[in-house]
Amino acid sequence: MNNPLINPGPGTFFWMLLSFAILVFILGKWGWPMVLKSLKKREEEIADSLSAAEKAREEMRLLKAGNEELLQQAKREREEMLLSARMARDQVIEEAKATATEEARRIIENARESITYEKIKALHELRNEIGNISIEIAEKLLRRELADKERANALIEEELDRIHLN
Repeated sequence: MNNPLINPGPGTFFWMLLSFAILVFILGKWGWPMVLKSLKKREEEIADSLSAAEKAREEMRLLKAGNEELLQQAKREREEMLLSARMARDQVIEEAKATATEEARRIIENARESITYEKIKALHELRNEIGNISIEIAEKLLRRELADKERANALIEEELDRIHLN
């Protein structure tokens, strides 16, 4: 019962520990900062998108105020120009509303997709981490369970009997 996976020797354990330490160092030095950098960039892009939507709303408000001023001037000049100005104003407002609404919808949709993607990514990383922790726990339990030769032999005999019965 000298299985190196169940009872690793000191040399194997040392090299496994050294390999793990190198991997943690490499990920800590280059991997993790890149992940944090991309998350920060995504956060800035979302903030920029939201500020662009707010700016579009403000421009729409200013455009509406400008149209009302044009309407006052048109009333003073002639009745014909009033009708023309109202039609132009309505058209511009509708186009601005449609454009702003579409832009806001697109920005919100992009933000939702980004959030969904980040959520899925975080869940995937969490599942991977839970799996790794489960493997570590199982490994520790097996080592503790198989530390005693009598218990190890009893467990092996029990499993062999169970396998023959199946």
